[in-house]
Amino acid sequence: MIEALVPPALEPFWAFFLIAVSAGTSFITAAAGIGGGIVLLAIMAVIVPGAAIIPVHGAVQIGSNAGRAALMLSHVQWTIFAPFLAGSVIGAIAGGLVVVQLPAAGLKFALGCFILWTAWGPPFGLRGRTVSVVTGAVSSFLTMFVGATGSFISAMVKTFKFGRMEHVATHAVCMVAQHVVKVVVFGFLGFQFAPYAGLIIAMIASGFVGTVLGKRFLLKTDDVKFHRAVSVILTLLALRLIYEGLTAFWLKP
Repeated sequence: MIEALVPPALEPFWAFFLIAVSAGTSFITAAAGIGGGIVLLAIMAVIVPGAAIIPVHGAVQIGSNAGRAALMLSHVQWTIFAPFLAGSVIGAIAGGLVVVQLPAAGLKFALGCFILWTAWGPPFGLRGRTVSVVTGAVSSFLTMFVGATGSFISAMVKTFKFGRMEHVATHAVCMVAQHVVKVVVFGFLGFQFAPYAGLIIAMIASGFVGTVLGKRFLLKTDDVKFHRAVSVILTLLALRLIYEGLTAFWLKP
């Protein structure tokens, strides 16, 4: 039973550590609307073999976000979902077709600057379905290279000025769509998910526990505090991306 949870490339300790981390990061995302996915990705980057980081992270995030969406289904704003899904399919396919790896430093720097703009700058010129399609396409293209673009999507959802429950629920279904498309593309590209299946299922299960606890926390806050917290978290994540991009650029041989 234990062996089924441990991929050949990992020691048992690290597999169970990732299962516990999945619960904690799901709590963060459910309570604050953002942040858990990128924290999980950062931790997985230290533990999981390089080629498996983004596809395995994507598979885990499908379950994590699906659980959150299911718990808050009545709050989902479906009007932006269909155009976002259409854009996601286009972006993921385009990303999968790119043979040459795009410079990660430039992508992270640009993404960080854009997130800062959406958190504190004037509103987008785009509106409604157009911004949903564009965000779906751009974020799904980027996620094939940088993995976690939840902050990018949260910034888009934030422009619609939903209540806290609507924000978290709508963000969750958008993330499910993006990660499903990404995992399918990685499957077509030849990545073998089978060795990681047990670990993925266990991380999804522990993540659901974290989501349930995070939702309880979310219900105790209010919309003003929630959106203020989202802006602060977006800013911190954006500054981290900008720092990583600049550091990678300057240290480039």
